[in-house]
Amino acid sequence: MSNKPKVKQFLDNEEKELIKAIESDDYKPGDSHLTEKRAQELSNIARATINEERTRISLRVPKSDLARLKARALREGIPYQTLINSILHQASKESSSN
Repeated sequence: MSNKPKVKQFLDNEEKELIKAIESDDYKPGDSHLTEKRAQELSNIARATINEERTRISLRVPKSDLARLKARALREGIPYQTLINSILHQASKESSSN
């Protein structure tokens, strides 16, 4: 079993294309079309997301579900709480866009 994270399954098409470009033979690290203004905007968005206020909850889940979540998190190389948070985040984004 590999401890290497399997984050690629969570990537959108833009992120997959970016990784493909970076891993290609003709990639040059300075080839960025990212303006300084856009970089600052993205940095602010990331900072706001990371620093978003958190609320502690208590949740009862079946032992078998928790065991599967912990095993998946271990395979992906992330803490199981982070995996659960990610799943909840994705589900809340999907439900708000419908």
